[in-house]
Order: sequence, then C-alpha cells, then structure tokens
Amino acid sequence: MLLALVFIPIAAAIAIWAGSPARLTAIVAGIINLVLGLIAASSWLTNPEIGSVTYSVLSKPDIALSFSLYDGMSVVMLLLSVIVLAAAVFSGQCPAGREKLWYSNTLLIAAGAIGAFLSDDLFFFYAFHELALIPTFILIGTLGRRNRKAAAWKITIYLAFGSMVLLAGLLWLVSATEVSSLSFDTLLAASIPGEAQKGIAALLLIGFGTLISLFPFHSWAAPAYASAPAPVAMLHAGVLKKFGLYGLIRLFPLVSEGMQHWLIVLIVLLLGNIIWVGFVTLNQKRLDTMLGNSSVMHMGYVFLAIAALIAAGGEGNSLAIPAAVTLMFAHGVSIALLFALADKVEKQTGTLELQELGGLASKAPTLAFFFGLAGMASIGLPGLANFSGEILVFLSGFANYDPAKGFGPVQIATIIALWGVVISAVYMLRAFRQTFQGPEASSVKSAKNLSLLELAPIGLLTLALLAVGLYPNLILQLLK
Repeated sequence: MLLALVFIPIAAAIAIWAGSPARLTAIVAGIINLVLGLIAASSWLTNPEIGSVTYSVLSKPDIALSFSLYDGMSVVMLLLSVIVLAAAVFSGQCPAGREKLWYSNTLLIAAGAIGAFLSDDLFFFYAFHELALIPTFILIGTLGRRNRKAAAWKITIYLAFGSMVLLAGLLWLVSATEVSSLSFDTLLAASIPGEAQKGIAALLLIGFGTLISLFPFHSWAAPAYASAPAPVAMLHAGVLKKFGLYGLIRLFPLVSEGMQHWLIVLIVLLLGNIIWVGFVTLNQKRLDTMLGNSSVMHMGYVFLAIAALIAAGGEGNSLAIPAAVTLMFAHGVSIALLFALADKVEKQTGTLELQELGGLASKAPTLAFFFGLAGMASIGLPGLANFSGEILVFLSGFANYDPAKGFGPVQIATIIALWGVVISAVYMLRAFRQTFQGPEASSVKSAKNLSLLELAPIGLLTLALLAVGLYPNLILQLLK
C-alpha cells in the first residue's frame, strides 16, 4: 500500500506524458491516493507494520528503498500530503495547451513529498525531497505569474544552498555515527560525540532552516508563492516545506546536546519569523504576497515548539512534538486552502491588488465565506485546527516552567510570540475587509459565485480544518 502511495502519482505523471487525459488522470490519482492514505492511517493504529516494504539498492553502504509509517508523525504527514494533493489537482487555472506540464509536475511534487515522509532510509529521505524541488522550479519558471523567472531563480538558488548545507550536515552525521546502514532505526540507535554534535546541529539548522524559510533565510518564499501556480503554492507551502521541520524533529535525538548550544540563536531567529516577518506581512499590498509572508511567519510557531523540545533536552516536555506536528498539519491545510481561494479571487476579478478589490462578497458569497473561515483558522480561531496547534505550542513553551527560577529563554520567547497572534489577526482581517467588503470595485462587476466543482477541493480542506479543530485527538492519538 505504501509503495502505491509513492508511485501512483509518478505513474500518473508518466501516463499523462504518454497521452492520457491530463486533468482526469491527475484527479483520479489524487483521489486514489487520498483513499489509500486514509486507509493506511486508520490501519496503522491497529497494525504499525502495515504495508512496510524494503528493496535493497546497495550493500556497502547499506542503502534500501524502504517505506513505512515510521511513527505517528509520518502518519500525520502522509495525511497532510494526500489531502492537499487531492485538493491541488482540482485547483488552479491551467493555461490552454499546457495541461501535460501542469498536471504531471504537480503529481511529481506530491510524489516527492510523500516519498520523503515515508522513507526509512536517510538517502531516499533526502533524494525524494530533491525530486520534488525540480518540478517546483519548472512550474514556477514556465507557468507562473508576474516575475516568475526571477522568483524561480531565487527559489532555486536559496533551496539549492539549503540542500547543499543540509547534505554536508547529513554526511557529517552519518560519518560521526560510524554506522554501516542509513536506515533511521540504525542511525537513531547510534550516538554522536558532543563536540561533533555542535557542528552538525549548526548545519542542520541552516540547511533545514533555509528549506523551511527560517529568518533570515526566508526571502525566497513569499515571491515564489506569489508567482507560483496555485497547485504549486498549495503543495510547497502546505506540504513540502514541512520536510525540514519533519527532518529536524526526526534527527533531533542524535544531536540534542548540540542543539542546546544553538538554542538562543534559534529563539532569536524564530522571533524574527513571528515579529519581523509579521510586520512585513502587514505592509503587503497584494493578497498573494501577504499569504506568502503569512506562511513564513507561522513557521516561527513550529520552531518555538522545537525550541521548547531543545530546552528540555528531548525529555520532560511531552507537549513539544505533538504541538509542532499538530500545527504543521493545521498550517499545511489552512495555507493550501488560502492559496486555492486566492486563485479563485484572481480568476473572478483578474487582480490580487488589494486596493483594486472590494465588495466581492456581494457577487461571490460562498467564496467570501470560505475565505473568512480559512482566514480565521490562520489566526487561530477556536474550533479550527490551527487553534489546537497554536495553543499546544504556547503550552509547550511553559511545560517546564519553574516559578522559583523565573522565566527562561523559551518562556520569554513564548510571551513575545503571543503578539504574533495580534499581528496575524490585523493583516488577515484587513485583507478580508479590503477584498470582500465595502463598495463594489470595478474588478468584481463580472464575478460569479463558486460552482459545485470548484467547491470540491475547498470543501475537502475545510473539512480537515474543522475535524481537527473540533476533535484534535484525530491527530494527537497518532502521536502517543
């Protein structure tokens, strides 16, 4: 089953290039993967070995194409991937005559993300992520909007830099463990000397951090998402960017001592994401660049949970990993929904300039309703998934608080980070007002309400936000 989850999108992409109807093939592949992903997740609860497959590639070093649901975090990331993929293949305005390129590359991005999250081997964990970056660059550069070529070059340079630094860190990590196998089981059972941990941790933070858009390595993200076709923005911001967070958490036990050395630095940087980028987001004049910067800002909250994990040395903070993973899922779904809806706004009005919009709710009330719901999720409204993740993040920051010792760095960072909630509420509510309320702008005169077909992917993502928001145990029970 897990092998199918990785290779169905690849097979569908090949079929599209061979002449199969592009949109239909992509939608069928997305729906099949969604069903298989839900079945795999539910089956994992009773049988964690469900669908595990291993194919030996090399004997020295031992490299195997091995897929499994390694733990609950892998299950959550799989669910996120298949949900956003199913929505992404329905979304976006494919230019006439470019269907093969559009849908095949969308499927390959998803295949790379799913392959990375399911890989048991460090080599393929890294390789599948790199596979996903190639179609990302292609789609932004060829079928993107506005300054697409500049955005494609910028994301290519930044993410290539991040990948190279990450590769150096991973090679150093493997060398320091002195193991003959690259499987996660073997690696995580090894140990690394404290002196080496410090350097490895620095490389992992820079490498993964660049891929995640950690401040100040973040400036590639907003232009890339603003220029990207909707499915690319949905899959990269919603799913693929979680690769770095997933990798940091997965490899943390090997470098927990080294990470503690960089705790203060990480706290300063994550506050840069939340506060600095938050104010940058306030200043945006376009809906797409606002959403891109908003995505960067919210990565700071996940890093805050990771900082709480580091401060506790990986022990004694039972909330940190559930907080990080829950918010990863919630952010992935909500930002994918927001980019899908922003694409609908542009389709209806021909612009995403906030000053050229206004009164769209009178013409497209369903679009206004779902955008408002997604916006409320993004700013942490109770009852929606992001609230569950954010409240856990803030609680994890105080999990080890000792009044006798006073506030430590993580507690101080948590208090400062609370202001990010205020900032995000201001920019999201202002964007909603400028887009959907007030007098009708000339750009919305011909706008129409969403069709049932357009509502399908939006409904799927909204259902995920509501389900986890109203019953967070859907995620938390997987992380026990």
